[in-house]
Amino acid sequence: MRSEEGTGRTLFAVLAVTAVALAVRLIGLGTRIFHWDEGRVGYWILRYHESGQFSYRPIVHGPFLFVTNDYVFSVLPPSDFSARLVVALVGGLLPLSAWLLRDRLRDAEVVALAAVLAANPLLVYYSRFMRNDVLVGAFAFVALALFVRAVDAGKTWPVFPSAASLALAFTAKENALIYVLCFLGAGFLLLDHRLFRAAKSGRSVRTVLFDDWRLALAYRLQRWGGSVAAGLAVTAAVATGAAAVFFAVIVFFYAPRPDLWTALANPALLPGVVETATLGTWEQFWGLWVEGAHQSHDYLPFLYDYLETLVYGAPVVLAFAAVGVAVDGYLDDAYREIVAFAAYWGAVSVLGYPVATDIRAPWAVVHAVVPLAIPAAVGVAHLYRVGRPTLAGDGSIRARADSLATPESRRAVVAAVLLLSAAVGVAGANAAYMNSASDDTEQVLQWAQPENDLKETLDRVRVVARANEDEPDVLFYGTTTPSGGAVRFYVENESSLRQPPAGGPAWHTRLPLPWYLERYGATVTSTPPEEGTLPSDPPPVIVAYSWNETDVAEQVSGYSANTHDFRLWSDRIVVFVDESELAAARAD
Repeated sequence: MRSEEGTGRTLFAVLAVTAVALAVRLIGLGTRIFHWDEGRVGYWILRYHESGQFSYRPIVHGPFLFVTNDYVFSVLPPSDFSARLVVALVGGLLPLSAWLLRDRLRDAEVVALAAVLAANPLLVYYSRFMRNDVLVGAFAFVALALFVRAVDAGKTWPVFPSAASLALAFTAKENALIYVLCFLGAGFLLLDHRLFRAAKSGRSVRTVLFDDWRLALAYRLQRWGGSVAAGLAVTAAVATGAAAVFFAVIVFFYAPRPDLWTALANPALLPGVVETATLGTWEQFWGLWVEGAHQSHDYLPFLYDYLETLVYGAPVVLAFAAVGVAVDGYLDDAYREIVAFAAYWGAVSVLGYPVATDIRAPWAVVHAVVPLAIPAAVGVAHLYRVGRPTLAGDGSIRARADSLATPESRRAVVAAVLLLSAAVGVAGANAAYMNSASDDTEQVLQWAQPENDLKETLDRVRVVARANEDEPDVLFYGTTTPSGGAVRFYVENESSLRQPPAGGPAWHTRLPLPWYLERYGATVTSTPPEEGTLPSDPPPVIVAYSWNETDVAEQVSGYSANTHDFRLWSDRIVVFVDESELAAARAD
C-alpha cells in the first residue's frame, strides 16, 4: 500500500511533468511552416469555417480536426499556432493518463510513464503538427487507462469517459479500429499466458477459464452493485450508457453540416442524418481504406522505414521497453499483465502498421511508441531503483568513486546516459522543427515539408495580396515535370476549389501554399502548362517551379526571385514578388 504522502508526491510529479510537456509543445508552436498534409487539411477547414458546409471524406481522415478547429477559429484567428493548438494540448496532457494506472504501476513507474509520454521526440514533434496520429493514439490510450481504472477502483463512472475517449479516437482517424484489434489480440495473448502458467502449475484449463473467472467476475459485480444480481443490472445499465455515449460522439462529429443543425431543429430528419454519420461513414471508409488500393505495396521496404524511424526517434523507449519486459517478466516477484499487454500491443503495432499505412510516414511510428511507453516506464523505474542506493553514499569523492565500481552503479550510469540521450532527442526534434527541411533528420520528418525560410517570403506575399486592388493577387505558373510530364500548379477552374474535392490533381502540388493564400484572402489564378507565357500585366506575386525560373524572369521586371526548398529532396520553387507593389503596400 502506498502512503498518502507518497501518493501526493507522485501526483505532484505527474502534474509537474505534464506542465513541462505542455510548455514544450506550446512554445514556438507556430514557428514551423505548414507541411503538405497540414496545408491540405487546413485549407478545407478554412473552407468549412467560412461556408458551414462539411461532410466526411475518408481521404483526409476523421472529422475531429475539422469540427474542433472550426470552434477554435471562432475564438482565435486562423494561424499556424491556432490550427495546431488542439493537437498540442492533447499531446501535452497525455502524460496525465499515467495517473490512471497507479494501481497497476509503482509510484516511480507512474512518474516515469508520464515522463516518457512527455519527452519522446516523435510524440513531441507530432504533437506540434496538425495531424491526427497523436490524437488517435492519445484518445485510445486514455480510453484503455480509464477502463482499467474503472476495474481497479470498482467504480462505474470512468467507463463513460472511456467510451467517449474511444469514440474520439475514431473521429480522429480510422486506424482507431486497429487499436481495438490490438487490444483484443493482446487480451487473447494474456489469456494464453494464464493458461500456460496454469499448465505449469498443474491446474486445469477449466479451473482457469471457468472457476477463476467466475470468482473474479462475482467479486467485480459485488463491488459495483453490492451483490452479483445487482452488479449484473448495474453492468447492463453502464454498458448501455457507454454505448450511447460512444454513439452520440460518433454522430456529432461525423454528421454532415449544416444537415445536423437542420435535423436538430426538425427531428423528422434526424434518422437520415444518423444513418449518414454511421452506415454511410462506414461504407466510405471501407470502400477507400479496405477495398481500395492504398495498402497495395511491398511490405519489407515499409517495415524497414518504420524500424528506421523507431530506432532514430525512440531509441530510449525501445531500450527501456526491453528492460521493462525482462524485469517484469523474469526478475520481479509479481508478473503484471498491464506490462505484457502493452508490450504485445506495441509489438503488433510495429509489425502491423507497415501493412496498414499507405505511405512511408514517420508519424505512423507514434502508434508503437504510445503502448511501448508502459514497459519503458517499468525499465526506467527499475534502473532508478537499482542505481539510487549505490549513488547515495556519504557524499565524499572517495565514496562516490568506490560506488562506481559496483555493477549496480554501472547500470545506473547506463540509465543516466539513456535518459540524457532522451533529453538530447527532444532537443534534436525541436531543432528539426525550426529547421524543417534538413536531410539530417529525414527519419523523423516526412518528405513533403518545405523549408522554414519560405515563411518569410509568405509574409511579404501577405502584405502585397492584402494591399493589391486588382485581381488576381497570385499567379501559379503552370508547368510539367521535366522527367515525367506530370502537370504542376495548373487548375483550369479555380472556383472548383470552393468545395471539396479539389478541382484537379495539380492543385495538390501547390500545398501548403493554399492554406496561407486562403487566410490572406488572396485571389489566385494559373496558366496552362502549354501556354508558357505570362499575362501582359502579371499579378504582383508569381509562383513557379525552379526549372521555370528563367522563363518567368525574362517576362517580368522589378520582381525579386525568392527560391525555396518545397520538399525535402530536389523540389524547389521560386516566388516572384513585385518589389514596387511591396514597397507601396508597406508605405500605406
